[in-house]
Amino acid sequence: MNKNIKNISFVLIGVLLVNFASTSFFKRFDLTQDQRYTLSKITSDLVNNLEQDLIINVYLEGDFPTEFQRLQIETRQFLEELEAKNNNVRFRFVNPDGIREELIKNGMMPSQLSVEEDGKLSEAIIFPWAELFYGEKMQIVSLLPNSMASSQEEQLQNAIAAIEHSFANGIQLITQTDQKKIAVLSGNGELEDLKLFSFLSELGKKYRLAKFTLDSVENTPDKTLQQLQKFDLSIIAKPTKKFTSKEKLVLDQYIMNGGKTLWMIDNLSADTDSLYNEGKMLAFPRDLNLTDLLFSYGVRINNKLVQDLYASKLTLAAGMVGNQPQFESFNWFYHPLAAGNPNHPITKNILPVRLQFTTQIDTLKKNIKKTPLLISSVLTKLSGTPKIIELESVTKEPSQEEYAAGNQLLAVLLEGEFESAYENRIKPFDFKTYQKKSTSNKMVVIADGDIGKNQLVKGKPYDLSVDKWTQQRFGNKDFLVNTVDYLLDDNGLIQLKNKSIQLRVLDKKKAYSERKFWQVFNIALPLLLLLVFGLGFNFWRKKKYQ
Repeated sequence: MNKNIKNISFVLIGVLLVNFASTSFFKRFDLTQDQRYTLSKITSDLVNNLEQDLIINVYLEGDFPTEFQRLQIETRQFLEELEAKNNNVRFRFVNPDGIREELIKNGMMPSQLSVEEDGKLSEAIIFPWAELFYGEKMQIVSLLPNSMASSQEEQLQNAIAAIEHSFANGIQLITQTDQKKIAVLSGNGELEDLKLFSFLSELGKKYRLAKFTLDSVENTPDKTLQQLQKFDLSIIAKPTKKFTSKEKLVLDQYIMNGGKTLWMIDNLSADTDSLYNEGKMLAFPRDLNLTDLLFSYGVRINNKLVQDLYASKLTLAAGMVGNQPQFESFNWFYHPLAAGNPNHPITKNILPVRLQFTTQIDTLKKNIKKTPLLISSVLTKLSGTPKIIELESVTKEPSQEEYAAGNQLLAVLLEGEFESAYENRIKPFDFKTYQKKSTSNKMVVIADGDIGKNQLVKGKPYDLSVDKWTQQRFGNKDFLVNTVDYLLDDNGLIQLKNKSIQLRVLDKKKAYSERKFWQVFNIALPLLLLLVFGLGFNFWRKKKYQ
């Protein structure tokens, strides 16, 4: 009796200790192979720094395709991780029915999906969005971003892999107090604001933008450099006028002092107005006086025009029906569709990027890390310039033998310690604080100035990621925004885009074709096992107790 009391006492004490430990210490374990439920350090820091309630409304509730319930489940599990990290995080799932118009007004556009049930296809509308509220601020988060996917299942997989980046980026935007500054250079014939509106308006959601001209360099170069150095990044979007030596030296010293740069350079002059009006145009080299500057940083933009069989379409009037013009789209090999580097966060999973009358880039043997970002297909043709381009060439069948120049580099990321282009050279003026070498810095060079140029519809800017004629979607806006994010990313947030998750999904065709077999198997097998067990058990009892 005493021994039993002692054992019971030990058990009770053990239970009390376990309960005390479970209330005092909290630990979650992620046993998945890809560690999908383990928060990165940047996400953990963002959540830990929340000083007030972060309210999250997720509009993944209601009837939608079975496979997209996986997105709902993964989103819920991720938000539970955030809630476990900080009690200030609160979330709920909301059915968008009844508030659809309000969501659309707030910029949350629905997605139309193809649903396959019992071998039949149908359409479904979902709102893959979340709203974040922090104090008086509100931020929307897309849970189904545009991505390079060959199937709906792959798109779902990309969306689930992007959940952490999407929410971490939203939390950073809604909690940040200081915005980084971006200078949009003007004065050398760069693209006007209206034609950069789609790109710049997207940047304006997270950065402070300002126009900056180099006109004052001629009289006050030191002051111009000091003012430019207040900006974290400079965007040079399709300059058409030659840079002076003094302007180049200011840009050089801006880079040497840590300024980031995004170069969108057209080394060819191609007047598309004359192409449409006269049926032909002349593409010829444009001298911007930047070759030596970029050469010192490790790249050279050539003057050879790139044609690619993998290209976007050109929409032309092909006749009249009554008083209405009829339009037709033709393959236009002078507008290549460039593939992104799948292993870099700037270009991972983005749609192909449309370039226009682009040239190739060569990298030089410098002690600089060079990462290709945009590359043409292997079916390319290089043409020397000047070159007359005729509109009627859209009707000619290309010879694949002519398009055998291979992959061409069209955009590149440069990282490292850059050397000044004016070291051991006569300088146009003397800087008191001249730097001959930069600290660790980075820049992106793109061999096309029109990559950020949006179309106009009735004089108003159109979305950069969509062609107004064909409604084909491109990755231009995502690429440029990701580029700026990467150049200005000090905490590694954009690296979350490289997160990969492998989903195990059913083969729908096989599941449908074998459905009856598995239904019978799942019903009959348990009954058969139960019958065998019952007969065997009775036989054993009779034999034992006979």
